[in-house]
Amino acid sequence: MQCALVSSKIHSGLCSARYHAADYNQQSNCPSRNLPLCSCAAAPPIMSSSTPSTNPRMLRSGGGGGGGGGLRTSFVLSDPQQLLQQFQSASEGVRSFSSRRGSVVVIPRAIAATATDVAEVVKEFTIDGNMKLFVKAAGAGLSSPATLEFQLSQGNADSLLLHWGALQPGNKSWILPGNRPAGTQECLGALQTPFTKSGDTAVVKVEITGSSLHSVEFLLLDKTSNHWFKLNGGNFCIDIPQPNLDLSRISVPEELVGIQAYLRWERNGKQNYSPEKEKVEFEEARKELQMEIARGVSIAALKARLLGGEVKETEVVEKGTGEVSESTQVQENTASTKEASKLPEDLIGIQAYVRWEKAGKPNFSPVQQLAEFEEARKDLELELKKGVTIEQLRKRFGAGGNGSTQQKSPKNQQRITRKKHDAEELINKFTLGAAVSQLPATVPPPRELTALESAAQTLENADNGAVVIRKMLKVGGSDLLVLVTNAEGKVKVWLASDMKEPLILRWAVSKDRAQEWAPPPDTIIPVGSSLQDGTCDTPLKDGFAGVPSLQYVEILVGDNNFVGMPFVLRSGGNWYKDNGSDYYVPFQLPQKKKTAGDGKGTASAFLEEIASQESEAERSLMHRYNIATGLTQRAKDEGELALAGVLVWLRFMATRQLTWNKNYNVKPREISAAQDRLTELLQWMYRDQPENREIIRLIMSTVGRGGEGDVGQRIRDEILVIQRNNDCAGGMMEEWHQKLHNNTSPDDVVICQALLDYIKSGFRMEVYWKTLNDNGVTKERMRSYDRPIVSEPKLRTDQKDGLIRDLTAYLRTLKAVHSGADLESAIQTCMGYTSKGMGFMGGVQIHPISGLSSELPDLLRFVLEHVEDKEVIPLLEGLLEARRELRPTLLKPHDRLRDIVFLDLALDSTVRTAVERGLESLTNAGPLELALIISMVVENLCLSSNNNEELVYCLKDWYHIINVIRDKSDNWALRTKAVLDRTRLALADKAEYYQRILQPTAEYLGGLLGIEQWAIDIFTEEMIRAGSAASLSQLLNRLDPVIRKEAHMGSWQVISPVNVRGFVEVVEELEHVQDKVYERPTILVSGRVKGEEEIPDGAIAVLTPDMPDVLSHVSVRARNSKVCFATCFDPNVLADLRSKDKKAIAIQITANADLVYSDIQDTEVSSGITVDESGPPPGIKLKKHKFAGNYAVSADSFTAELVGAKSRNIANLRGELPLWIHLPTSVALPFGVFEKVLSERVNKDVASEIAALSKQLHDGDFSKLKDARKAVLGLEAPLELIEELKITMKGSNMPWPGDEGEERWQQAWTAIKRVWGSKWNERAYFSTRKAKIDHSDLCMAVLVQEIICADYAFVIHTTNPSTGDDTEIYAEVVKGLGETLVGAYSGRALSFIAKKSNIKSPKVLGYPSKRVGLFIKQSIIFRSDSNGEDLEGYAGAGLYDSVPMDEEEERLVDYSTDHLILDEAFQKSILTKIAEAGYAVEKLLGSAQDIEGVIKDGELYIVQTRPQM
Repeated sequence: MQCALVSSKIHSGLCSARYHAADYNQQSNCPSRNLPLCSCAAAPPIMSSSTPSTNPRMLRSGGGGGGGGGLRTSFVLSDPQQLLQQFQSASEGVRSFSSRRGSVVVIPRAIAATATDVAEVVKEFTIDGNMKLFVKAAGAGLSSPATLEFQLSQGNADSLLLHWGALQPGNKSWILPGNRPAGTQECLGALQTPFTKSGDTAVVKVEITGSSLHSVEFLLLDKTSNHWFKLNGGNFCIDIPQPNLDLSRISVPEELVGIQAYLRWERNGKQNYSPEKEKVEFEEARKELQMEIARGVSIAALKARLLGGEVKETEVVEKGTGEVSESTQVQENTASTKEASKLPEDLIGIQAYVRWEKAGKPNFSPVQQLAEFEEARKDLELELKKGVTIEQLRKRFGAGGNGSTQQKSPKNQQRITRKKHDAEELINKFTLGAAVSQLPATVPPPRELTALESAAQTLENADNGAVVIRKMLKVGGSDLLVLVTNAEGKVKVWLASDMKEPLILRWAVSKDRAQEWAPPPDTIIPVGSSLQDGTCDTPLKDGFAGVPSLQYVEILVGDNNFVGMPFVLRSGGNWYKDNGSDYYVPFQLPQKKKTAGDGKGTASAFLEEIASQESEAERSLMHRYNIATGLTQRAKDEGELALAGVLVWLRFMATRQLTWNKNYNVKPREISAAQDRLTELLQWMYRDQPENREIIRLIMSTVGRGGEGDVGQRIRDEILVIQRNNDCAGGMMEEWHQKLHNNTSPDDVVICQALLDYIKSGFRMEVYWKTLNDNGVTKERMRSYDRPIVSEPKLRTDQKDGLIRDLTAYLRTLKAVHSGADLESAIQTCMGYTSKGMGFMGGVQIHPISGLSSELPDLLRFVLEHVEDKEVIPLLEGLLEARRELRPTLLKPHDRLRDIVFLDLALDSTVRTAVERGLESLTNAGPLELALIISMVVENLCLSSNNNEELVYCLKDWYHIINVIRDKSDNWALRTKAVLDRTRLALADKAEYYQRILQPTAEYLGGLLGIEQWAIDIFTEEMIRAGSAASLSQLLNRLDPVIRKEAHMGSWQVISPVNVRGFVEVVEELEHVQDKVYERPTILVSGRVKGEEEIPDGAIAVLTPDMPDVLSHVSVRARNSKVCFATCFDPNVLADLRSKDKKAIAIQITANADLVYSDIQDTEVSSGITVDESGPPPGIKLKKHKFAGNYAVSADSFTAELVGAKSRNIANLRGELPLWIHLPTSVALPFGVFEKVLSERVNKDVASEIAALSKQLHDGDFSKLKDARKAVLGLEAPLELIEELKITMKGSNMPWPGDEGEERWQQAWTAIKRVWGSKWNERAYFSTRKAKIDHSDLCMAVLVQEIICADYAFVIHTTNPSTGDDTEIYAEVVKGLGETLVGAYSGRALSFIAKKSNIKSPKVLGYPSKRVGLFIKQSIIFRSDSNGEDLEGYAGAGLYDSVPMDEEEERLVDYSTDHLILDEAFQKSILTKIAEAGYAVEKLLGSAQDIEGVIKDGELYIVQTRPQM
């Protein structure tokens, strides 16, 4: 038991009464009854620590308890009458305490201030006439935060939100506190909190931490009606009562108040304070420290915390006056007490962290953190009393002897245990509708134009398009319009503002270069101006565009050949600039350079604006970042292409394609502050625009984190300390110091690292230059700085240890500003760190980010420990698990979101570098290890990408494949190959997206800026290489040959086996050359083949890395035309073929269906041409059919005169097949109906248009094909057609679309017209021309069928098309409708063969890699059925369109849950059924067949068949 006493010295400062400290020994009693009672508010009571507290306002000090001597507990009571009671109740305890100790030393912790009852304010408001709102505000106590309770009665609170924010003195902007009630969301720059039902009332309770917030403003929002409740048209406001304490007499050293004020400034976002605001903040800092002292924290403890060092423990010296000097505690004579007195601060910090972790990692206030630190000290002191040594504690915590407070994972932990994550949690999809749905439900209506914007619009309209430049800038908190017009060569400049205070414009002109300040000629100076040292001051006048509240100035520049106008503005004593730089307006847009292109596919106007500001941006990084902030603010509202412009511009900067500094000195803190503003804007965009997060991440990766104030200033200060401490003030170090002082840049990170590498290598100069050159900092670049570095470092051995220590610390400072995505720096920023001050510099304390996963710190420590490991799998596991743990915080608002994004960028980048480093060790890796790493890189890409659904499905497939490989399941290699191919397609999509979004922008902006052409050409390629997509591609290339070897696959899949000789022609896409005619035998090496192109005349082979299905349209046409067609899987082989462009080669298909090629002489080509004697005869004549009198016929009436082979073949199957093979109901619009409809009077204009277009097509203008198809859509249906089709369909028990309304019939009619219009498809038109078919003879019937909503669709060739083997059936299967199989849908279908002699044992040849399945609701399909198909010598199949009445839905396919892939029994059943159906049709019709069908709920349907060509 212990007694807490207060010295008379302390109380003497509070009132006239005096307490006398007694001298206690074994015989004395506590003299409490002899003490005079004091009735002043300052009287501190004294209380035994064992006595229960009866007052909730009692404050426990930060000191420890237990058996230690001295003042360990002090309390504050408002009732002085308790004083005597407390002394009396404590007296026995004091005797016991004294008898054991021998004497008592009285040790005040400083002084104890007193509190009266916590102040409360209650306000009542009447809302909307009947609702009552009561607001109760309670001020903060010494141990509790301020609270506001909002109570609503007599109203429907379910739909009400409290829309609120807090205010600081002198600041009208709402502050959004971090401590928020459950359910609170940020919206419209405020917090919105739902009310919680509590009986008959609804309540919101808010806790306000921090004494700087003095009031809360709020509104009520009815989210159902979007109605706002206000107070007399304005905001409600409630003041927060301030703590009712008398702190005025508590003295705090000024140096401590200054440091505390700095920490407050850092916590508050490092704002730019006015002198008045600085004074307010200084006093708030004093109040915080006074509050701590009131709780019993000693001045010495405050000094230790704020200044660094340890609390000095001094003996108490009694002076006979009853006054006692300050000390921390009585020194015990036991060893444990000596140990306790020497407890290292790093161990206490670790124990505090452990306590915080066990408590669930709550978000402690600074006061709570201090209390926890002292509780941790108690824990360790108790262990020391039990005999545990400090060394044992250190070993337990794994702490080193350097005082580091960072915990480390156990060194023996070689792998982490990954959680089982649901891959689909990573899916994000953003369409226009989805992006809109992300907005709050209470989106305000589109804002009206401001008066200034309306006036500008009026002026622009009046100038008849003469406006060249229009900018909306900021001047203070008001808008500034800058308008430049050029009418007939006469330039006029308008500046206008809605600022209330009068403005004066100080301006000049730029004669030769942008930003130049040259005196304007007298002829253009407005009346009322005055000259000021070569500049001109012109006051703005009222009445811009007739609006009295807008002030403006008009400057008639005329035809003077000036390039622009720099200016600043003044109002009263305030000068205004543009983000720290002079305003500047060019008089004309920059001239496009020859390499700029036409800007198609870019935000060209925005890019021109960027280029117009480059001359200002290149002055310094501060200017560039300030300008980037303004441009990004604009891009925020202009969309993806504008953001791409910002990215490309900053990427050119980051890769040193643009000038970083041009004769302009700028302080490091100014650069840092400019970065800080830019990254702050980007963090809010990241939060508010989820659809743009991927591109915002890329922008953030080009800039450093930045920071206000001391963060940047430390760059300048620390180098001085390093020079002084290590005696290295001359030579290269001085040159670097001068550069750092005048213009620090990201190069300084490289220079610092190079110096460290040089020193650590034993001062080897080649190491220094290697680090510099490897990172793009050449000797020439260093000489080009405004403060050049021309000397090499010359350092001494005796400086080594100090320089390594100090430069390592300095590197962290440089990275904190310039390298936001540096891993170590990003982790330290998020986890928090303390850097002690050096010399005249104060220390830096970065607080840990709140709300992070409790498991993240250990994962990050694991990553740091293993980041250089050669074995990369454990590191990748740690990196991916860390990103998974970080992801929830990335997806919600957070006041330090940018630090979280920078950490995620660092983890993402480390995955890439780890994979690249590990590629060497993977040379002999097996498929399981490669698949595991690939799965993690795919996961990493998912975490970094928008619209990542396809990648997520690939990830699910890889998770499954890992188990398939591990178990060595049947066909594991084929299944792995399919997943690998699908992943490659997903990567191709990613590359195409970057190419589409970034490359045109890089070309246009690069041209405007004069960037070197090589840097423009490789821009997108380098952007892709900077991410993990390139690493993934390398891994897939490693795995692919391993898998092909296991699956007994060569480098080729031969689709059409023909031996040929010809000249290689490399093309990007087959579609681009399908209408071309080659004059000599040509072997096309095409990068892209979609599947429905036509093969051009003269092409004898098509070789591609693409993977069209064996039964796709282009594959069928290749075989029919005897064209060699093959897919190449080996990128090296493909690269070799491409290198043979324009050279002659011979292609031969081997016995095992592989392809080999060899170089030949040009003269050998002609002798190797294969003439196809069975090809289409010249001038195939089609029989032209006329209208036979019927608009519609049923299947019973299908004849060769009325319909094509497609309709007749399906009719011939009726009643002839086994019952388990089903056929859809069919009717048709016969031949001649199209021509009959076209001849109707109502369609005469359409007929005339088609006749004119046909003539133009005949003359070779193939661009009219699209116009012809469009013209057909203008046809109107005769009433007879509608009625006859209705009767025929209903008579065949088919649903009539018109029964569902006129709109449904119009859908059906449009589908019919689209089938007719497909007569003018490009591929069909070129095919008929190639076959010399008269296009006017082509007739089109339309087969009408009910759609079966398929689970799977299939195509069967009853003779294997690749080998010609008529003893086996070949088939392909896809999910959904069959158009993905025969049309232009990338990826492969599931393919299999079945021997006719063993039909129930199908053999899978390949698993599906198609990404998309087509699905549709119950509907009708209209199929083309022309007289130009299935002819002898000319197939024509698949040239024309089949059109469903309803639009198909494209869905990405998830094979990881598909029974056809996973369930072997189900797979065998379905494939057998398909093979048996094909064999049955072939036997019935007597020849090899090309059959299409579907599977629905296990049932099989044949939808069409034709002879196999």
